[in-house]
Amino acid sequence: MNKIPTCELENELFKNVFDKTPDYIKNAKLMDFDNENEFTFTLTKENLYPYNPQTNPSGLNLIEWFENYSKEAKVSTAGIRGPQNILYPQDTRFPINLVGIVLATLAKALVLREKYPDKTIIKLAGSEVRYNSDLYLDAIARIQAAQGIKTLTPQDRKTIPIWLASFLAFKLDLVGGEYITSSHGISVKTATKDLNSQGSQFLPEESLEFVKKIEEIFAEIEEKGSYTINISSKNNPLIDEYVMAKLNDGIDLYVEYLKSGVAENLSDLKKMKNKIVIEAVGGCAYRTLSRVLEKLDIEDHFVWNNTEEDPFFHSIGKYDHDPKGNKAFYDYSVDATVLATKPNGETFFPVIDSMNYDRILEDCQLGTAVLITDPDHDRLTICEIECEGNTPTLDEAGISYIKLGNDRVLTVFTANQAFLMLMDYRAKQLKSQNKWKNHPRFMIKTTASALSWDEWAKHNGVKVVNVPVGFKEIANIMKKVELKLKTTPYDSVKIDDVFGNTIDLGVNPRLIFAGEESGGMIMGAEDMVKSLTGREAIAMREKSATEAIIVASSLLAKLELENKTLSQYLIEVFEHNHINSKFDTRVDIAYYNESEPDIEKLKQAKIEGEKLRTKNDLFFLSLAIAIKEGIATIDDVKKVLNNTFKDLTFDNLKSVKFVGDGTYLEFNDKYIEIRPSGTDAKTKAYGGGLDLDEINKYAKILGNFPGDRTEMHKALISDEFYNNSKETALNYYLKFVDKDANNEQFVIPEYKF
Repeated sequence: MNKIPTCELENELFKNVFDKTPDYIKNAKLMDFDNENEFTFTLTKENLYPYNPQTNPSGLNLIEWFENYSKEAKVSTAGIRGPQNILYPQDTRFPINLVGIVLATLAKALVLREKYPDKTIIKLAGSEVRYNSDLYLDAIARIQAAQGIKTLTPQDRKTIPIWLASFLAFKLDLVGGEYITSSHGISVKTATKDLNSQGSQFLPEESLEFVKKIEEIFAEIEEKGSYTINISSKNNPLIDEYVMAKLNDGIDLYVEYLKSGVAENLSDLKKMKNKIVIEAVGGCAYRTLSRVLEKLDIEDHFVWNNTEEDPFFHSIGKYDHDPKGNKAFYDYSVDATVLATKPNGETFFPVIDSMNYDRILEDCQLGTAVLITDPDHDRLTICEIECEGNTPTLDEAGISYIKLGNDRVLTVFTANQAFLMLMDYRAKQLKSQNKWKNHPRFMIKTTASALSWDEWAKHNGVKVVNVPVGFKEIANIMKKVELKLKTTPYDSVKIDDVFGNTIDLGVNPRLIFAGEESGGMIMGAEDMVKSLTGREAIAMREKSATEAIIVASSLLAKLELENKTLSQYLIEVFEHNHINSKFDTRVDIAYYNESEPDIEKLKQAKIEGEKLRTKNDLFFLSLAIAIKEGIATIDDVKKVLNNTFKDLTFDNLKSVKFVGDGTYLEFNDKYIEIRPSGTDAKTKAYGGGLDLDEINKYAKILGNFPGDRTEMHKALISDEFYNNSKETALNYYLKFVDKDANNEQFVIPEYKF
């Protein structure tokens, strides 16, 4: 244990972890990455099985670890995530650990060596600020080097955002990349996000390729008794910091990309008088974004909060009591839009409340915007200081806010609201530049995102492709469109969405917006984005808070000239685009305390929580699959739901559909989606529609439903059908992913950088 806590809360976290870690873990000497020379690490048969001080003191229980790891690889929406032992990262009791990362890295390297024999394989490795990221990055680079794979890293292994790693994987025509992050998850969580040659996250079939390699390694250990892994020296020439230094971490290339799109005209922003506050949440935003703003000559229009990199995120989202008021370390994550309930029943924003904005923003004037990003700098939450007298209008529009004192409030826009404003503003930019009619326009959005986006799109002649949750799903549609543009450039591009509709995007279409309700977005390019060797893309593959910040700041500058607030602009967007479904909601149901320091309790709580999550999911999913398979009609399902939920009515329910990772209930006046988390024991319930109270009510009741089957449900859905519905749904999902898939084989170029 060599980490020094920065505050009392972090000290409490460290103490909890230290006290709950057994001595055999603390004293384990598995791999010494402080050794800068080459060395080997040998896994034995004993390592595969559980630890026992008498009969198996070498036990690491890797078989159990791998069962959970491979299960998550099949469904994960954003890397294979999980908690780690932040003080003893070799602790294999945790889902993410040094041994697991070594195995996964080796397996991915072996897959690439088979795919590209006798070729120069180059990958990028980067990270944000989470605990042990430097160790994991070192391990990844050294294992890849030992397999003959060149790894580009930032100079001195400094941080970069996930979107920059993704951008460079595509722009430099790399075979792929590794990025260490857990997005806005709690501090003890981490993950490796695997990036392919497009810069997009692995789809399940790509993850399963290296999962199979780990199976083969374990089989060899079982047969031969051991398996030796080579780790290169720290200064191996295949670990390259020079290229990234030469490219200024890719900043210059990215600024060039921005200037061809959303940063083409920043004249209003350069005249802006009021400063915009950027909240970096202790992550990696400052190091990169500050340089981008400087290159664009707009850095003087921003002020920063929490620029120092800190894996504890400056205590943001951290409390010394749980939601029930019990004394305990509790982490709400750093998702600024998370709503929680106090013991007295009052709802609040626990993350924003922990930012002390009543003090930090005390000297900021009305109209000051606060742009909150997350640790890996891909998501954005938009806020603005307004007069407290505006709250009746805010309430009517469904805009949340917190009180700052001195007759002021801070509006907190959901991503659904914020991104609606940004796509509308971007469309107006293109129209003012006489570019809008140059191409048919389309949008890619997740089903869980706002109905208002679909209504805005319809009013503006924009086609919409709906996909499951996860930016890799958005990227998959991009690649399908690009293949059609390449192979049949004079034909209309037709794409199937996850609802089963065929969407005609027109001839030579362009993406106006791609995003999801959880705070991630990207704008499309007018001209195809080209890699160094000429590969073309309609947009980048990862959400970027930097791109979102540029668009948001440009909008804020325009509104300052017009003396308008963001809330006024949002209401105008609703009115001018005849949007009826103005309201949206998301209810997160966590079935256990992710901050529990005792890993055995944590694993057991997660197992029990997953059972609850699965029961909730299967109740609705089996109904959706039954309709799709012709086992039931929508009227049958209405009867089951009306019988089950006495406080709700389903008389105006139009359809119940499986949408790749959840069940979508479409009503005449709203939608509700029930989705099990792909990475944890959580259920997420989303809603959008005409009445905020109503969609909140439906989302809370359906999301918190324990999933117990009623007699009517059992009469409609047989036990066999119910138990097989998840597998049946997965097959439908894979058909959706594979339809018109862009499976062009990546060709390794002759590198010139």
